[in-house]
Amino acid sequence: MNVFEMTQKTLFKHCDPAGIVFYPRYFEMMNDCVEAFFDTALDHPFEDLHQTASIPTAQIETRFAAPSRHGDVLRFKLVIKKLGRASARYGMTGHCEDELRFETLATLVHVSRDGRPKPWPVALRARLSSFEEMAS
Repeated sequence: MNVFEMTQKTLFKHCDPAGIVFYPRYFEMMNDCVEAFFDTALDHPFEDLHQTASIPTAQIETRFAAPSRHGDVLRFKLVIKKLGRASARYGMTGHCEDELRFETLATLVHVSRDGRPKPWPVALRARLSSFEEMAS
């Protein structure tokens, strides 16, 4: 199983007046990680995929474990927990050094232009499956 990793420095734009990450900004960073995953790890950039389909988040559940501050470098890790016919449930964590800052489970759905679930293209599904966590 492969794990996708990405780093993100916490910028001023991510923070509230107290200098900590404003929690909705984490969701933007998570989406940046997903987009980078599709682009670099799966070789299916969103700008190409979104010509004929889209991949909205259908569900997300996040636990914030500790605050992040302006200047912190966050390391995101993403794995596929379950790959369905037209969906993918992923797990993602964000750490600063060894400290967990958040963990999330989310479901993406591959949908056609009319918004209906559409099976993953064969090549994309094969690449997604290489990041699928094996059940123990």
